[in-house]
Amino acid sequence: MAKKPVTSRSGRFLKLAGMTASVATEYAGQKARGLFRTVDDEGAKSESYTRMASQIADTLGEMKGAVMKVGQIASQTQDFLPKEFSDALEKLQKEAPPMPFEVILEQVESELGKPVSELFEYLQETPYASASIGQVHRARMHDGTDVIVKVQYPGVDESCDSDLKQLRMALKLGGLLKMPKESVDLLFGEIRERLKEELDYENEAQNLKIFGEFHKDQPWVIIPKVIDSHSTRRVLTLELVEGDHISKVTPDRYSQETLNLIGHRIFTIMADQLFRFQCIHGDPHAGNFAYRPDGTIVMYDFGCVKKLKPEIVEAYRKALISALEEDYSSLDQHLIDLGARVGSQPAIDEAYYAMWRDILIVPFVDDEPYDFAEADIHKQVAAKTSTVFKYLDSFKPPVESIFIDRMIAGHYWMLKRLGVQAAFKTELEKYLQS
Repeated sequence: MAKKPVTSRSGRFLKLAGMTASVATEYAGQKARGLFRTVDDEGAKSESYTRMASQIADTLGEMKGAVMKVGQIASQTQDFLPKEFSDALEKLQKEAPPMPFEVILEQVESELGKPVSELFEYLQETPYASASIGQVHRARMHDGTDVIVKVQYPGVDESCDSDLKQLRMALKLGGLLKMPKESVDLLFGEIRERLKEELDYENEAQNLKIFGEFHKDQPWVIIPKVIDSHSTRRVLTLELVEGDHISKVTPDRYSQETLNLIGHRIFTIMADQLFRFQCIHGDPHAGNFAYRPDGTIVMYDFGCVKKLKPEIVEAYRKALISALEEDYSSLDQHLIDLGARVGSQPAIDEAYYAMWRDILIVPFVDDEPYDFAEADIHKQVAAKTSTVFKYLDSFKPPVESIFIDRMIAGHYWMLKRLGVQAAFKTELEKYLQS
């Protein structure tokens, strides 16, 4: 049976404060043990990190809300936290345990102002999906329309600021933040801004309509329509649009040709949003996409949308061109323009840029199809992360473009899981020249 959730601000604060105290104690113990070692014991430090990370991940997963969302972002951002922490948080990417149905019913009736029986022919008790800040249930309107109802967990929006403050304190006291204060301020500021938008379902409804309009000439992209009469700031009702989760995309129903077509369409969606629309779907994980054997792609969850500044898109475009042309002095300047490189620090060794370029650019340098199923770019990146420490003072998290990086990484994993074989060189060049 699901636990009664902690929804009051004071209750959430106490829960997080307990987690913070536990993490701080573990860190202090780790420091004290270190005083008696003649050699730094990396194994013991890793075990200590793992214990702290598990404590934090367990608490965030139980509480849901803003802190769980930050945990999901942190697990994808390798330069944000130690590897042990990212590993522990990976479970937050999976399905969250559901909220009790009576809590969902109360929230729906409170928001829409009528008994559920008047609002819907039925509202299914078993969740269709559950996530960090809301839960989705299937339902049917009285006119027979099948819909899904996205219900925000009670209390998460009011507690957003205090949750983030407490989580940041826990990470700081646990010695888990690996960035200067200024960078942490910027990063948490960006996360807070995106979360505030994501907690506003009226904002998401608007995003769904905007993206629906943007992709209207691409019939192979389906974005669910909003049922305005049954939607508010904390309840969002959408037409039911179904497709296969990536785990159901199997060779008996999807040929390699279809997978490749889907791969090209995923690239087109991503590039159009970045370069043409300058507004991106900022949460591209497997649960937010579905597929059909005719090559159709269904996109869900438009709570996290990042509107990009034109100068950031232009700097990103120029950085890509410079990388492709191996013009590393220009690349250095464009990274400064992006806010990724500290301009007051000396220029970076071109060999360092060349190393990363040769790893990341592989799917875009050849006219021959690249086999994403065999892709190991993520492993090559992980193997080189230690080189970052040499230039720690020269780089900072590119706050304005962090969601672009997140979008690209999310799409890389989808292409890999789908087993796409495609050459994107010509397509990328078309977008870079425009």
